[in-house]
Amino acid sequence: MTTISLRLPDSLHEAARELAQQDGSSINHFVTLALAEKVAALTTKTYLENRAQRGEATKFRAALAKVADVPSIEEDTL
Repeated sequence: MTTISLRLPDSLHEAARELAQQDGSSINHFVTLALAEKVAALTTKTYLENRAQRGEATKFRAALAKVADVPSIEEDTL
């Protein structure tokens, strides 16, 4: 495990400390989870962008054409 020294504005540090306390966790755990969420979000965004570049509109439309044209069930409607 790695230790890092981090400079935070006082307001952000206080907010993180309060939220960690409300969450019942340490500030270290809270910040670690927050960073993990951000890393996951950016990694997912990059993956989806790369995957979209490999896609082809004609193949997508062909796949959609195979879907049955039936009304959605009540639980699936907004």
